[in-house]
Amino acid sequence: MFDPCDHPRVFGVPLGVDFPRALVDGLTARHAHMPPESLARVQIIVNTRRMARRIRTLFDQGPARLLPHVDLLTDLGEHWDMAHIPDPVPRLRRRLELTQLVSTLLDRQPDIAPRSSLYALSDSLAGLMDEMHGEGVPPSAIDQLDITDQSGHWDRITAFLGIVRHYFETGTDRPDTETRQRMVIEHLVHKWQDAPPDHPVIVAGSTGSRGATRLLMQAVSRLPQGAVILPGFDFDMPPDVWGAMNDAMLHEDHPQYRFADLMQRLGLSPGQIARWGDDAPANSARNRLLSLALRPAPVTDQWLTDGPALSDLDRATADITLLEAPSTRAEALSIAMRLRQAAEDGRAAALITPDRTLSRQVTAALDRWGILPDDSAGIPLHLSPPGRFLRHVADLLREKLTAELLLTLLKHPLTNSGPARGPHLRLTRELELHLRRHGPPYPEGDQLIAWAKALDDEGALVWAHWISDCFCAKALSEDILLTDLVALHLDLATRIAQGPDTGSAHGLWQEDAGEEAWKAVTALSDNAGHGGQIGATDYTSLFHSILTTHDVRRPDTPHAQILIWGTLEARVQGADLLILAGLNEGSWPEAPKPDPWLNRALRHRAGLLLPERRIGLSAHDFQQAASAPGVWLTRSIRSDDAETVPSRWLNRIKNLLAGLPDQGGKAALDAMMGRGRHWLALTEALEEPGQTAPEKRPAPAPPVAARPRALSVTEIKRLIRDPYAIYARHVLRLRPLDPLMKLPDALLRGTVLHEILEAFIKGTLGDPSLCTRAALMAKTETVLAQKVPWAEARVIWYARMERIADWFIETELARRQIATPAELEARGAASLSDPDFTLRTMADRVDIDASGALHIFDYKTGAPPTKDQQLHFDRQLLLEAAIAERAGFDGIAPAPVARATFIGLGSGGKLVDAPLSEAPPAQVWEELRTLIRAYMEPDRGYPSRRAMHMKSDRGDYDQLARFGEWDITDTADTQGVG
Repeated sequence: MFDPCDHPRVFGVPLGVDFPRALVDGLTARHAHMPPESLARVQIIVNTRRMARRIRTLFDQGPARLLPHVDLLTDLGEHWDMAHIPDPVPRLRRRLELTQLVSTLLDRQPDIAPRSSLYALSDSLAGLMDEMHGEGVPPSAIDQLDITDQSGHWDRITAFLGIVRHYFETGTDRPDTETRQRMVIEHLVHKWQDAPPDHPVIVAGSTGSRGATRLLMQAVSRLPQGAVILPGFDFDMPPDVWGAMNDAMLHEDHPQYRFADLMQRLGLSPGQIARWGDDAPANSARNRLLSLALRPAPVTDQWLTDGPALSDLDRATADITLLEAPSTRAEALSIAMRLRQAAEDGRAAALITPDRTLSRQVTAALDRWGILPDDSAGIPLHLSPPGRFLRHVADLLREKLTAELLLTLLKHPLTNSGPARGPHLRLTRELELHLRRHGPPYPEGDQLIAWAKALDDEGALVWAHWISDCFCAKALSEDILLTDLVALHLDLATRIAQGPDTGSAHGLWQEDAGEEAWKAVTALSDNAGHGGQIGATDYTSLFHSILTTHDVRRPDTPHAQILIWGTLEARVQGADLLILAGLNEGSWPEAPKPDPWLNRALRHRAGLLLPERRIGLSAHDFQQAASAPGVWLTRSIRSDDAETVPSRWLNRIKNLLAGLPDQGGKAALDAMMGRGRHWLALTEALEEPGQTAPEKRPAPAPPVAARPRALSVTEIKRLIRDPYAIYARHVLRLRPLDPLMKLPDALLRGTVLHEILEAFIKGTLGDPSLCTRAALMAKTETVLAQKVPWAEARVIWYARMERIADWFIETELARRQIATPAELEARGAASLSDPDFTLRTMADRVDIDASGALHIFDYKTGAPPTKDQQLHFDRQLLLEAAIAERAGFDGIAPAPVARATFIGLGSGGKLVDAPLSEAPPAQVWEELRTLIRAYMEPDRGYPSRRAMHMKSDRGDYDQLARFGEWDITDTADTQGVG
């Protein structure tokens, strides 16, 4: 197949050429006049499955022929003659082993690192060990580093590296994945030196960025019938620039550096890199532009000399759109619109980005047009239904059960996923309403069983017992063996998925996501014996990190021509339009991760990879993708309310074009950005909701028969200030949905403090000597422990009562001198005959003095209303006094009211008397009659926000009233309803 040559055989495919198609076309051309079986003897080694699939797809397009053998780089060790090389130790097992070693080291030397960094250090150490194996760097190479500053930091590093030394000493017996891959390649190289293969061997599509791969490429290039085919080789870069790239510390981040390094190792010059085929680049002028723009940093001054020689800049950028969106949402929507246009035109288009969040936003935006893109990464397992379900179950072991976690799991589609799913959903709804209305925020088994018994439903009782057994009191407080914890986790997950019927089928391990989840948990279970003891919190972190290493392909059939790729897949290409998105620093290229072990210089001297290697690989992916026929370059100006920094490569292109006005560079850049602004304008038009007439301020007037005939005294204040709320609650019978998790808010604080004082007063009625600060605080502590499950709230509310305890005891003793408590939480009601209406109340406390007169008290945890507020709006005590004189309370006959007082429990305490002299009960009752009679008139509406205390106050029904489309200066629109 190949003619003999006196140097290693390396070919290149230019930038902007579809690499898999060029590979297939070149093989076809070289075998055009050869026997049919000659092509079948060719062995092609590629580094990704997508590349292998694309090659096979191109061959399958015909004509019929015998096909070459396509091997994955990672599958070379599967051949029969590699049987003597031990199978690799699973990565998870090695990670768990390292965790135990690091834990032991931290136990012996706690000053080395905090215990909280155990798993982070183990992961980082595992990554370093993999890299050392892959690059063939033994621990002795690090030991021999010349460290003039023998600081404590270096001592700590050597202590950590010491615990992995035995993995290198016994590495050939128990190799990890990287070690075995290198052993396989070294075996192949040694075998080929003695007996070169008699068939063509081609390494295609790899850049040789890893040591083992580079070793294979060097060996194959020296075979009699071997060749290396480099993707995206820059044939436009001058030889002097190639020759200058000889220092990894300066040039590792250049897109072509790996090729320069390979050529230097093979003793080749750029002129000896032959073109694989006759395929012309999509746009040779753009290739020259990108080549100059991405020149190595030390020779960027060549822009001044080589820039003026650039020509055809308008042609180079004619098919480039530069879109700089104001936000990531606008960027995603613009991309989705362009992909939709491509689908409509029947063109293949691919989004390439390392930002998975952005790609998911684009996928969501495409859903509005019913387009499901073919995402090569699929869905991360931890975000799939089984992944989320298993993580929620793990949370049961980590933290006390909350109402939120309980309902999250109960509503999950995999919970009770057998035949009883329907009744399960019905009971879940009933339980949610109960928890929202009555709590508790931390449900317990006996509470749930008591709720089920009250339903008088046998199925509900069985269901509640199942929840009690599987959900309640599962949090672990101590470390246990990882094997036991995994078994407990999986058993719990299975029981929750099955439901109350333990023998029923369930869907946890079904379909692609379920099967992938089973693989993940099986691997964890198989290797858990190497994990020692672990706590529930650390286990949930470990389990989550394991799930993130797995992906699930979407079960739906995606659109064949709308694709989402990672940056590596830019080499596969095959699309008419490539959209390079997320071009911001930190995203593309990704910021190098901090290395806790070795700095750049030490890594270079030891023979390890530099942090800039990933940037260089990303740069090559960018250069190759940007050379495609049609290209979009997109970024967002702001992300998460912070200004972003454009990608260095995008900056270089813009700066180079802007600096070449005489060659048309500035005009070309403006045209690129103009095309981007056009699509942004389309996005804005798509997002524009249009104009609709705002709603008027409502004042619905329902039929008189539908209007409320009974209200509480506290609702009279609402009837005066916000009548619409009375209409919504009593006519429409709408009630605000309580929050899922009860919070220690002002409402609950008031309820609890009322209970404290009620219990305290009851306990002191028979023995006034018990009316002491100590007794009050003891009762406070008891009630808080029973009613408030939040430790922080208990402390704060206890301190709040402590501040007013002395004042309350002093004023209480004074109240006892005047009158004696007769009823606590005293219920009362009085009726009007014209119109027919009943006013209800429940007074916090009613005392009776020696003359038989009543003293009414109401506890206020907030600020008590002022005299003016009571006269005009907050008429609670005034109305209670009227009820007391007209109808009395339960157990208390009607009697004159001597005093009605708010007892303020705020800072310092405060007593505020109701102005009974200015608004006597008889007068208040007639005013109530007038108010109710007015709202019984057929043409009287219930206006929204009639007289709110403050403009900023928010009502429960403001959204229903469309507040915001109107304001309080608008006239209420009275309309008959019903």
